[in-house]
Amino acid sequence: MNLKAVLEGILFIVGDEGTTLNEMKKILNVDDNEIKNLLMELKKDYESNDRGLRISYLGNTFKLTTKEEHKDYYEKLVSDTKTTNLSNAALEVLAIVAYNEPITRLQIDDIRGVNSSQIVRRLLARGFLKTCGKSDAIGKPNLYKTTNDFLDYFGLSSKEDLPELIIQEKVENESGDLYESSYKED
Repeated sequence: MNLKAVLEGILFIVGDEGTTLNEMKKILNVDDNEIKNLLMELKKDYESNDRGLRISYLGNTFKLTTKEEHKDYYEKLVSDTKTTNLSNAALEVLAIVAYNEPITRLQIDDIRGVNSSQIVRRLLARGFLKTCGKSDAIGKPNLYKTTNDFLDYFGLSSKEDLPELIIQEKVENESGDLYESSYKED
């Protein structure tokens, strides 16, 4: 087995959290010298000009990070997606999910009265929604919930910071006449 390839996969999976030298040793079942050699070989591979990543040692953990010389491109990516406003329909879907999570797409559709599959896909791609399991309903549809990116985007520290949902009951005119008003002139 190619342990260097496995190590690369480990660094990818741990993402921003990173992993320590001891964790990598345990997972790969190697000694200090071998893990250091594997890290150095992988680091050398990433130093090539045709690679966009590098191995960084930050906060006592090793992690994959982007190269400093490419930061202008990454900043454009981040600024372009942050300035993209959410449509009213997307805001509506997010509100439905936030107040009813976990929820299936069909339940979202029932509440909205229209198909929401495209909007749910976009919100999944933007990281505002994630799947959190399967429903016991027929067909075992995905259950969705909001993410930390959703909270960050709206400046919330937790779901408890969402405004209280006030449901107003529909008031019908007692006489049933749409044109009759309760206002009377003297």
